[in-house]
Amino acid sequence: MYDAPMIELSSEEERRTFIKDKYPCIADCDMCGLCKVFHGKDPENAYDDYIKGIRTFADVSGDYKR
Repeated sequence: MYDAPMIELSSEEERRTFIKDKYPCIADCDMCGLCKVFHGKDPENAYDDYIKGIRTFADVSGDYKR
C-alpha cells in the first residue's frame, strides 16, 4: 500500500480516489467492519477533512485509533 498523497501536492480528486482505493466497500458488513472502525461513517465521509485539504491523513486517522 502506498502513502497518502500530501495535501500540498495533490488535488481533492486524488485524495478522494486514495481513500476509495484504500478503504473499498465490499458490501458485506459482517465480514468487513470498516463502518464500525469509522463509527458508522463511510470512509469517504470520515476522511472528508483530509479530502478537502483541511487536515492531514495522519491527523484524521488519529481520530479513529481507539
